[in-house]
Parts: sequence; structure tokens; C-alpha cells
Amino acid sequence: MPAETVSVTGWGRTAPTTARLIRPRTYEEAVTAVRDSGARGSIPRGLGRAYGDAAQNAGGAVLDMTGLDQIHAIDVAGGSVLCDAGVSLHHLMEALLPLGWFVPVTPGTRYVTVGGAIGADIHGKNHHVSGSFSRHVVSLELLTADGTVRTVRPGTDLFDATAGGMGLTGVILTATVRLQPVATTLMSVDTERATDLDDLMARLTATDHRYRYSVAWIDLLARGAATGRAVLTRGDHAPLAALPARARSAPLSFRPARLPAAPAYVPEGLLTRRTVGLFNELWYRRAPRARRGELQRLSAFFHPLDGVPHWNRVYGRGGFVQYQFVVGHGREETLRRIVGRIARRRCPSFLAVLKRFGDADPGWLSFPVPGWTLALDIPANLPGLGAFLDELDAEVAAAGGRVYLAKDSRLRPDLLTAMYPRLDDFRTLRAELDPGRVFVSDLARRLTL
Repeated sequence: MPAETVSVTGWGRTAPTTARLIRPRTYEEAVTAVRDSGARGSIPRGLGRAYGDAAQNAGGAVLDMTGLDQIHAIDVAGGSVLCDAGVSLHHLMEALLPLGWFVPVTPGTRYVTVGGAIGADIHGKNHHVSGSFSRHVVSLELLTADGTVRTVRPGTDLFDATAGGMGLTGVILTATVRLQPVATTLMSVDTERATDLDDLMARLTATDHRYRYSVAWIDLLARGAATGRAVLTRGDHAPLAALPARARSAPLSFRPARLPAAPAYVPEGLLTRRTVGLFNELWYRRAPRARRGELQRLSAFFHPLDGVPHWNRVYGRGGFVQYQFVVGHGREETLRRIVGRIARRRCPSFLAVLKRFGDADPGWLSFPVPGWTLALDIPANLPGLGAFLDELDAEVAAAGGRVYLAKDSRLRPDLLTAMYPRLDDFRTLRAELDPGRVFVSDLARRLTL
């Protein structure tokens, strides 16, 4: 099985490290790769959409699982799929949508693997209704450090450690996932403006239960009375009767549009406070004050950035930090304070979204808890960014909140225990399951997971 030494980084393109990249194409090759990991261990990797260092392993091995990408069985009547962990959500959508089924949870990109979706326990616009991805997993096959393959089901400690466990309990080989029925590949979408953060939260609190999917884009450069102004977008899968007559002949057609890729080299300083401020102003002003029932393509509603390959290059060679945190209901003042601080700090973020989370998920290191989650992208070379985010981390932890490990690249380990109460359980199980630290990553070393 060939291996090559490469520089590996996350989607944020910060802190690259060098590792041996191994791409198994059979389960047997995956077992061999794990047994031959070496002193620095190995970590499974999917399509590289974790923003930070979760799928990096300096000086060790990185197992590229995208070579295991077969869909083995689709239960069209019952609504489930059995597939390899290296199958992407994009591939699943291509196979499932013509049959009237959709993935139960999708993040802002469909270019993540099923294994990565479980390892990060991804969430989407429907968490307040459907929870995270692992809640829909019926079973999975896990290759553990001793080279054995275990069938793991919900309700067990090993499942709860693996869901959100960032690949540190083993290599997911296959998974059986329950699906969401759909009648079309169009979305019925309601869009409205919110004048400030309080207006936005009031709208979400009062009416979010009416929608399966909900997300708000926030202008984090707006200040004063407009602090937290937003464009709120919510919707559900459109029924066949909602389609115009010309579209009813192929209601389950799935053909996502793609634009030219971002150039390999983007000049530094493109995303400044001025340019992002102009973009935010235009984006807010062009949004309708209130629009109901607009039909949108599924890809445009869920994955608009997927239409621009390598969009992460627009931040330049310095890359960017994706910062996402959650604070619980009753902690709205913490959210207001953080949004105000970001606005006063003039952080140039044009990708900033707020969502409401529903019930917590069972994964010991799963990110969602009931409350409010804010995610934003910030150029990594912004002066003083590290110290500023450290201060926000402390506020989040003091409020009983947490940051998302799948997007983290710089959290201090001393705050982790306060953010994740089941951390000690995770560490104990991991020590029993993998005493030789066969599975390890840059994230795990940095946070002593």
C-alpha cells in the first residue's frame, strides 16, 4: 500500500504539518495501515473539511479513507442506507434523491464523508428538529487499535465516544443511516430581515418550530442600534404540488450548479474591514424585508459555497479561523455581549451565521446543546486575533457553553473540561481502548484528548 509524505492542513489552511498519507482501498488494507501506524500513530481523514487540525498528525500517518466509497445497500421502502465511511454526502444525494430520499442532516457543505459526519457529529439547519447526524445512525463498523472490527450501536459507551470523538476511538469503516423522505429537490423558503440581534432572537424563538430548517446570516460589522442585524432564511422540502407544471416532470432531478474555482493565488488583504463591510451592506439591503414560499434549488439553500470550488483560497495564504460556539437558553446576554464585542473589534467576517440548537446529542464530545450557536470566519492574520478569541472562549466557558472541536484550531486545553463535562469519561474509555495511542492527531495532542 503506497504512502507519500505530504503537508496536511485543514480547510482553514492554518498550521500545516507533515505526515505520511496512506489511502487504503480495502478493509484489509485499512487494518494493515492501522497496525503499521508507527510511533506517532495515525488518524482517519475524509475530504479535509474540518477547519482546524483535527485530521492532521505531525510526523505520523494520516489515513485517507476516501478510497472506501461504496454504497452497499439502499432500503427504499424503509428509508436507510448502508455505505462505506468514505462515501461523501454529495455521492449519497446523487444516489438517494432520485429515489425520494435525502440525508437526515447536512452541514454547509455536501463534500464531507459519512465517517467524518459521525466523527464530528455534524449538525445542520435542522438541529432544532432533527438533532445531529449521529442521532440517525443505526449502526457502524469500527476498526479499533487492536486491529479488530467491532459493530457499534447507539446506546453504548463506544458509540457515544465515537460520535463526535474526532476519529480518536478508531476508523469507521461502514455505517447504516436512516434517511429523510422528500418529494422534490426544491425547497420552499421564507426570507426576512431582522433589524438587530434582539429582533432576530425574538423571531427565532417565536416561530422556529414551524420550520424544519432555519439559519440566519448576521452582519457582524454593524454597530449601534443595528448590532446583530440579520437575514433570516427558513424553509422545508417543497411538496410536488408547489412546483410549477414545467418542473413536475422531473421533481427529483439533482444537478448542482458549479462556478469556476477560486484562483490558486489570491492577493493578501482582499478581505478587509472595508471590503467585507461593503459586501455585508449590499447583502443585507438586497434581501427582501419579507418573502414567503420562494422555490430554491436544494443545493442553493443548503450548500451555496459548494458552487465555488476551493472558496477557502479567498482568504489568501494566511488562511482563516472558523470560530463557532454555543451558549444555552437563558444565556442570551452572553451572546449579546460577544456579538457586541465582535462588532466593536471590527472583525471582517462575511460568513457569520446564527442557529438555534434543540436537544443535546448523546455523544460525549458532541458539540450541540440546547441554545444559540454562532459561527464566523475571520482572516487568520488579523492582528491580535488569538488573544481576542481567548477572551471569547473564557466568556463562553463561564456561561456553560463550548466551542466546536471540528472547527477549532487554537483553543487552550485548560478550558476544555468546563466545556465538555464528559471529557474524563472519553479519556478513560480511550485509554482502555487504545493504550498505545495508535489513534492520535494534532488536535488530540494540543488539547490532551
